[in-house]
Amino acid sequence: MKRVYIKTYGCKMNERDSEAVAAMLRERGYAVTNSEDDADVILLNTCSVRDAAEQKAVGKMGMLAQRKRKKPELVLGFIGCMAQSRGSELVKKLPAVDLVVGTQRFHRVPDYLDRLIARPAAENTGRAGWPQPADVGTLRRGDATAPCQRRGGRIVDVAAEQGSESTIKDHVLGTNGDRQVTAFVSIMQGCDMYCTFCIVPYTRGTERSRPIPEIVDEVHRLVDQRVKEVTLLGQIVTSYGRKTIRKKDGKTAFVQLLEAVHEVKGLERIRFTSPHPKGFGDDLVEAYRDLPKLCEHAHLPVQSGSSRILKAMNRGYSCEWYLRIVEKLRAAQPKIAISTDIVVGFPGETEEDFEQTVSLMRGVQFDQAYIFKYSKRRDTPAAGMPDQLCDDVKEQRNQTLLSMINRSMARKNQQLVGETVEILVEGRSGKCGKRFTGRTRTNKIVVFDGGERHRGELLPVRVERANLTTLYGDPAIHGMKERSNGVVE
Repeated sequence: MKRVYIKTYGCKMNERDSEAVAAMLRERGYAVTNSEDDADVILLNTCSVRDAAEQKAVGKMGMLAQRKRKKPELVLGFIGCMAQSRGSELVKKLPAVDLVVGTQRFHRVPDYLDRLIARPAAENTGRAGWPQPADVGTLRRGDATAPCQRRGGRIVDVAAEQGSESTIKDHVLGTNGDRQVTAFVSIMQGCDMYCTFCIVPYTRGTERSRPIPEIVDEVHRLVDQRVKEVTLLGQIVTSYGRKTIRKKDGKTAFVQLLEAVHEVKGLERIRFTSPHPKGFGDDLVEAYRDLPKLCEHAHLPVQSGSSRILKAMNRGYSCEWYLRIVEKLRAAQPKIAISTDIVVGFPGETEEDFEQTVSLMRGVQFDQAYIFKYSKRRDTPAAGMPDQLCDDVKEQRNQTLLSMINRSMARKNQQLVGETVEILVEGRSGKCGKRFTGRTRTNKIVVFDGGERHRGELLPVRVERANLTTLYGDPAIHGMKERSNGVVE
């Protein structure tokens, strides 16, 4: 039984893709290991959103190449977004790489590994120590019907494939032997927004959505395995079904999906990520009011507080429009927590533009914010825009916003001290078996002294103290008693 190690870079979509690949490999008879040291196959699931993520993956593969010189039969592969973007360029730069598979061909990975492992031993080395770049076979986007070419012992497949959105459906739950109570469900692939700074439409393709019954069936199967919470995933999750599913009773396809998933018995909570503000129509706002299983948390990426910069980003809304959505959400669900994404240092961002972002953050008082420094991505319009900002300016603005959101998060968490919150207990917190962790409906982490019997339970916990990122709860209120030896029952 060959052992496969998968290392994942990037977003929740990548994590879900890695899980699906792992499930497919297990079905094929491979063993998925948590250690690269004893692996026969090492796959890096890559991200292209920021240059730093690409450089990490390339650097990691360079180190793995040294290991392969001592163990020539070791199979090394790139999968995912960077694989899609760079294709055969990766094996030319890193001749130790055996496999490059793009974002619409994950389900082909087991077949390709079978071929690579069965290749003659001589193909593991080739001339000058590695197969030569001229021997690489490549499939490009649009070549979905072409057979995979394999020459020189390596495979590169970055073709598009119709129906690939429905192949990410298998799960690996409880890999460490513990019960898993939350799961990600991929509902679509691709993006049609074409924000000028973003490479995702070029690495993930155009929007393609799965049918509602297929998604609901997957959720049913997860609930049968005692999953209590699902997070619906998509590059722009609120764009779900807009090409294929008509509005019904004034409700978009995405809200229709939320309502269908909401009907699954045994499911306790629903989340989704990552949306676009343009997808927050009145029907979705009202869903936060009308669907009890939909958690009171909205991730609402603003990217900038300057309407001028938003236009340059091709975001399709103004700052004023965004603020109205925030007002509507808080009116419909007063307890809602709102998080966001912000890019600082976009080409042409002036000090005035940045101050408008500061003002927006101060006014909204986000519960959490992910702050990114603008990173040039090749083939995106922003990469060729004039007035590119220097790294020092981007770093300074980044630190300013990080300080702001840290203060906001600390203040909001302190306000919860003394309050009782409901958490879904997900499992152990760290290595100490005495402490367990869960999340509130507003997506805040709570640590408390608990026992295995509480895994998967919805528990009220009184918040006793808080720091920047974590709440600490009192277990006494849900009936746990601590014996004199410190063991919690």
